[in-house]
Amino acid sequence: MGSKLRLFAPKGVPIPAAVSVFPDEIYAAPKTWTEKAYPKFIYYNRLPKGGHFAAWEQPELFSEEIRAAFRSLR
Repeated sequence: MGSKLRLFAPKGVPIPAAVSVFPDEIYAAPKTWTEKAYPKFIYYNRLPKGGHFAAWEQPELFSEEIRAAFRSLR
């Protein structure tokens, strides 16, 4: 099931990118879409809770995700 909205079309972003999918987010990016959108894709994870404002809703999970996502770039 793909979206017809151009907003969600893969863009080919050329910088390292990480995606954390929070279940209550507006768009839960599938890993296959993420790999197309971000050629330098380095991290993907699905979280058990949180939404669009994950940094406020789940600050511990959010900060753990940031650390995990960019650990390989240290």
